[in-house]
Amino acid sequence: MPETLIEAIRYFSDEQTCINAVAYLRWEDGSPVCPKCNAAQGERNHYWLTTQKRWKCYACRKQFSVKVGTIFEDSPIGLDKWLTALWLLVNCKNGVSSYEISRDLGISQKAAWFVLQRLRHVLKDTTVIPMKGPVEADESFHGGKPKNMHRSRRLKMRVAMNGYEEKTAVFGMLDRETRKVRAQVVPNVKRETLQRAILDRVGFGATVYSDGWPGYDGLDAKGFIHETVNHVEEYVRGQVHTQAIENFWSLLKRGLNGTYVAVEPYHMDRYLDEAMFRFNHRIGHTDSTRFAQALAQVVSRRLTYKELTGKEAGSC
Repeated sequence: MPETLIEAIRYFSDEQTCINAVAYLRWEDGSPVCPKCNAAQGERNHYWLTTQKRWKCYACRKQFSVKVGTIFEDSPIGLDKWLTALWLLVNCKNGVSSYEISRDLGISQKAAWFVLQRLRHVLKDTTVIPMKGPVEADESFHGGKPKNMHRSRRLKMRVAMNGYEEKTAVFGMLDRETRKVRAQVVPNVKRETLQRAILDRVGFGATVYSDGWPGYDGLDAKGFIHETVNHVEEYVRGQVHTQAIENFWSLLKRGLNGTYVAVEPYHMDRYLDEAMFRFNHRIGHTDSTRFAQALAQVVSRRLTYKELTGKEAGSC
């Protein structure tokens, strides 16, 4: 794998190199497996159609490309542009906008937006192993500032100058042991909502650090060791603080406010997945290994435009 952006652009400029890279990461040793009959190379041979850049299965006589069964399926955009967009997305600290991708790759802004949303779907964390702790828990609000709104819009939304009623609530937890973060959009920051999320993702007996928000009251009775810090008086008291999860919120807001500017609440989950992937793969990873990890996750991930825009029920 290339180590820098300029090396990646040169390396993936050849279509066959892109095909080989995706094939190697999605199939064992790069040996193709027919998606129709699941026949592996050692069981039933496939042969390569040079002019069409795809394989044909001897068993079922079906043709298939390296894109089938991946996030790239049914896309007319070449793999060289897909892989370059993926490299930029996982390695730009504050994200990359669809307008930048459009200019850099020579595609329309609408196509670039769809490409980025599909790639964010690939970055989704499907880990179900509970956190063992110590865990920092905190909530955050994202959206336009009421003080910057026109008075008529503010009255229509019925938002006070410093209100949070119309902002998108996000709840996150960071495991100090693994330095990994998990975050999700929540409908509200009430006690039952926050504590349900903690019960789902944190193992019993773990130490949970939070601020003084009443939504965390009662965690002791649910099998956790709960410590709080009152931000009115202090931010750190020995090991009791939420500074690490605050660091993640800071990085997330830089991307949302500086790069993406306006994000609809409906799409916020995917932007969270993007930010979490970069944050969780910052330690012990280089640009090259981070890219390889993301590329290895493209299999069995599909996201159609209708699903993305809410016109069709789907997995998004």
